[in-house]
Amino acid sequence: EVQLVESGGGLVQAGGSLRLSCAASGFAFDDHAILWFRQGSGKEREGVSCISVTSGRTYYAESVKRRFTISSDNAKNATYLQMNSLKSEDTAVYYCAADRILDCQYGLAYAGHGFNFRGQGTQVTVSS
Repeated sequence: EVQLVESGGGLVQAGGSLRLSCAASGFAFDDHAILWFRQGSGKEREGVSCISVTSGRTYYAESVKRRFTISSDNAKNATYLQMNSLKSEDTAVYYCAADRILDCQYGLAYAGHGFNFRGQGTQVTVSS
């Protein structure tokens, strides 16, 4: 059974940090692009960051560059999103998604639409 399980969300003050985790199982993790996207209340989905596990190359939305860092631990089949200098506009449900065919550039541009696997999400709330 394929599973993507996000964790690490919570309530944090503006300027603070959180580290999200995405634990993957049931598929060849190292053969996929792993994407983080988010959806705030009443907002459209937004691609946040992505890592090509095969190459290690990382991608970021302009809105999170120099604040967020994506990484992966292939031995643990896990991807992490370190979020620093959080802003109120970062408040959203954060999801991880994975796909073997669609790449990170596509995933960011289309906020994970079409990605084969997706988790249930974890809420991040940033208070101002």
